[in-house]
Amino acid sequence: MAPAPQQNSSVAALAGGLAAIGIWRLMAVAAPHLGALVLMLRTETDFGSRICFLFTWGLLNFLFIALLRRPALSGALSLTLVVVLVLLSRFKHDVVQMTANFVDLMVIDRDTAAFLLTIFPNLRWSLIGAGLVTLPLMYALWWLDPFRIRRLPAAAACLACTAALSAYAFAWPDEAWRGYYDDGYLSKFARSGVTAVSDFVAYGFMESDPVASDRLKLPLIDACHPAGVRPNIIMIHDESSFDIRMADGVKVPPGYGSHFKSYDGVERSFLAESNGGPSWFTEYNVLAGLSSRSFGRFAYFVTRIASGRVARGLPLALRRCGYDTLSLYPAFGAFMSARGFQATTGIQHFYDAHDLHAKDIEPDSFFYDKALSLMAEQKAPGTPLFTFVYLAANHFPWGTTFRPDLLPSWKKPGNAPAVDEYLRRQAISASDYAGFIAALKKNFPAQPFLIVRYGDHQPEFSPQLLDPGLDEAGIGKKLMEYDPRYYATYYAIDAVNFEPVKSPAVMDTIDAAYLPLVIQEAAGIPLDPSFEEQKAIMLRCNGKFYSCKDGAEARRFNRMLIDAGIIKGL
Repeated sequence: MAPAPQQNSSVAALAGGLAAIGIWRLMAVAAPHLGALVLMLRTETDFGSRICFLFTWGLLNFLFIALLRRPALSGALSLTLVVVLVLLSRFKHDVVQMTANFVDLMVIDRDTAAFLLTIFPNLRWSLIGAGLVTLPLMYALWWLDPFRIRRLPAAAACLACTAALSAYAFAWPDEAWRGYYDDGYLSKFARSGVTAVSDFVAYGFMESDPVASDRLKLPLIDACHPAGVRPNIIMIHDESSFDIRMADGVKVPPGYGSHFKSYDGVERSFLAESNGGPSWFTEYNVLAGLSSRSFGRFAYFVTRIASGRVARGLPLALRRCGYDTLSLYPAFGAFMSARGFQATTGIQHFYDAHDLHAKDIEPDSFFYDKALSLMAEQKAPGTPLFTFVYLAANHFPWGTTFRPDLLPSWKKPGNAPAVDEYLRRQAISASDYAGFIAALKKNFPAQPFLIVRYGDHQPEFSPQLLDPGLDEAGIGKKLMEYDPRYYATYYAIDAVNFEPVKSPAVMDTIDAAYLPLVIQEAAGIPLDPSFEEQKAIMLRCNGKFYSCKDGAEARRFNRMLIDAGIIKGL
C-alpha cells in the first residue's frame, strides 16, 4: 500500500508541471503534429504512402530539432514546408497534370521562376507578404516553446527516419505513372528523392557508357554541299494525334485516315516516348535527335536538363548547310525551358505565345497563318528556311467543345463524348492543314518545300480504348514496359515543288529520335558525322533506337557525343 501516495504524487507533479508550462505553450508544440496528421489523412490514400509520410515528417522534425533544439518551432517549420509542397504540387498538377518531384529541386532554374512569375505576375508580392506574416509567428513560437531537446539524440532520430524512408523507397519504389495522380504529394516527393539521388550518383542525369572505342569527327562549317536544291523544311508538331482506328470499335467519319498518309500514299508509324501528356519528350526527340529514355527517372525534365548542355540536333545540322531556323511555340517560352532548349539545338528565331499574341488555345490555322507571315519576313533570297510549327488545338481536355464555330457541318459519329470531340478536332486539323498547303503554293509559288508532320503522343484516353479490359495498374504496367501500341502515332512526308529523296532511312516505322535523320535524308542534306553514325545504328537496328539491344546502342552513342564535346555536363 505504500507506493500509492508516491504514484499519486507523481501524477500530481506531472499535472502541476504541465499546468506550469501553460496550455498555450503545449498547444504550440502539439498543433503542428495535429495539422500534419489531418493533412496526411486527406492527401495520402493508402497504408504505404502514409508510412512514407510519417517517416518524412519525422525526418523533417528531427532535422530542425537538431539545428534549433525547439520542438514547437521545428514542428511549425516542418508543417510549413509540407503545406508549401502540397500547394506547389497541386499547382503543378493543374498545369502539367503531374505532381511535384524531387528532381524539380535538382534542376530548378531561372526559366522555372520566370514561368511562374509570367502566369502569376503578383506571385512575388504574395511571397513577400507571406514572409512578413510568417517570420513574426516563427519568432513567437521560438519564445513560447518550453522544451529543449539535445541535438545528438535528435540527429540520431533524423538518421533513423532517413534510413527507414530509404529502405522503404528501395523495397517498394513508386511507379512513375503514379505521378499523374493528384494525391500522395509528400510521400511521392520523398520517395522520388531517394531514387533520384541514387540514380544521379550511379550515372548522372543521362545514361552513357563509361568509355567508347569509337570517336566522332567534328563537322566542318563549310563541309555541307547538297547535290540538289535545298528545300525549305517545315516540321509540324501535330498535338495528341494518332490514327484512332488502332482501337477496335471506334466509329470514324467518312474519309478518316487520309491525313496520316504521305505524298506517296503510305501511312507510316512514329514511336513516341510519351503517352497522354508530356509533349516535350517528343520535342527533345525531334530537335536533338536523341532519346528522352536515356534520362531514366529524369526524363520528365529532359528539356530543362538539356538546355545549354545538348548542343546537337536538326536545326544545328541545317544551319551548317546554310539554313535559317524559326520556331513557333504555343505556350510561354519559359515552360520546361523550351526557349533555352530550342536555342541550344540551333533555333535562331523563337516566337512563343506572348510573341505571337496567342490567347489561350488557338486553332491550327492561327499558327499556320503566323508561320506564313514570319516565313515571308525571315526568308532571305537564296537562303532556305527551317520552320518548326508547334500546334496545340487537339490538346486535352476533350470534355468541352473547342471553338464551336469551326466546322459547323460536323456530325458526331456516335462514340463517347470525349472521343467524338477528339475526332472533331482532328477533322479541323486536317482542314486547316489543307488550307496551309494551299497558302504555301499561293504565297511562295516558285519555292520548294519539304513538310513533315508527326503525332507527338497518343491522347490520354487511348490506353482505355486500346485495352478496355485493363484496370489502371494493368495499363500502368504496359506504359512502363513501353508497349508499342501505347506509343505509336504517325509521321507523314509531303512536298511542294520538290521531290523527296528516296532513302533507306525513310522507314515505315521509326523511333521518334530518328525523325531529324529522316528529314535530312528526304531533303537530300549531307549528314554530319554524328548523324552518319546514327544512320548506321538505325539501319542495323531496323528503326529502333533506345530499345535496340536494351539501350546499349543509345548509351554508346551518348558517350561518343560526350567525348566529342557535343553533350556537356551530364
